[in-house]
Formats: sequence, C-alpha cells, structure tokens
Amino acid sequence: MSLADTLATLQVSAAQCDRLIANAHQTDAAGVAVHPALDQRQITVAAFLNLFMSWETFLEESLTKLMAGIPTISGRIPVRYVMPPNVEAARSLVIGINRYFDYGNHEYVRKIVRMYFDDGYPYEPHLSAINSDLSDLRTMRNASAHITSTTQAALESLAQRIFSTPRPGIDLYSLLTTTDPRSARGNTVFAECSEKLLVVAGLVANG
Repeated sequence: MSLADTLATLQVSAAQCDRLIANAHQTDAAGVAVHPALDQRQITVAAFLNLFMSWETFLEESLTKLMAGIPTISGRIPVRYVMPPNVEAARSLVIGINRYFDYGNHEYVRKIVRMYFDDGYPYEPHLSAINSDLSDLRTMRNASAHITSTTQAALESLAQRIFSTPRPGIDLYSLLTTTDPRSARGNTVFAECSEKLLVVAGLVANG
C-alpha cells in the first residue's frame, strides 16, 4: 500500500466521522431532533475518538512505510538513519523492547521521526507547527476515555484557552460542537481539529 493509499484511508475516515456527527444531529420536517440528546453526545464523542485513532494509524503506517523506503506521493525518499528490510521490520523497530508505541503522544512521535529521518523530514516542520493543537487533541482524547478530576480540569483549562472565558463543568461534547473562535471559516472545534490533521497529513504524505 502506497502513501497515497494511507492518506486516502485517513481522508475517508475523517469524512465518515463528519457524517456520523451530521446524522446524529438530523432533524425532522418540524425541526425536531431525530435522535435524543444522549445519542447525539455519544455518537459525537465516538466520532472524535475514531478521528483520533485514524490519525494514529496514519502516523504508524506512514512512518513504517517511509522507514522501509517507500517514497512519498511526490516520489521523494527521505534520508533514513535506519533501513529495515520491510514494513513489519520497521514496525518492530519502532516498538523496540516495549509492548507498543504510543502514536497518540505527539512528543514521542516528534522525537522518533528526528531519530530515524534527517531533520525529521517529511514530518517536520509540520508536526511542530501544530504542536499545541496535538496537545489539545490528547487532552480531549483523555477526557473521552475517562472522566476524572484531572481530565476534567485539563478540559476546562483547554476550553478557557479556546473561548477566552471560564467554562466550568464543560463536557467534551459541548467543546467539540461549539464554534471555534479561532477558526476563520466558522468551524466547530471538532471540524477545526479534523481540518488541521488532514492538512498536515497531506503535507507529510506528499513530502
């Protein structure tokens, strides 16, 4: 599978997440929501998790392919500091002696691409450009997986940074579906996150 296929898989997954959220918020002819509020919340949060996991999959698949010498969409092959014979060997090399590699931790990913590729190309400088956004995504992912006083405090801190006002008690659904004031296109927080990930993925895959 080429890097073009890997990118296309992420794009298809992101589009499906958009459809899930749109379908969850459908209304009938009278303007009444088709699905109850609880369903809307659960579907939206699930769609966010699907997007996050698809991003992790893109990172893993693109990284191991590039390590194995598969070129970018533009035909460039990064200068590699390691040369595993195939993708599976590359996957094992990334995992090392651990049980798995956490592709959801952007700091780990940024370190490993600099270890394996000259100047971190083609991931850098693109990952660095959205470093704070990736931190925000991880905060939201943690809030979706388990609500504790720690994850709730982190989510509220994130909401305050985004909206410039305190949002005590905010939940992930409300954060994701609110218009992001930083968006030039009036996107919701979810749509803004999705758009940034797709742009960076495209830059990485095209090299």
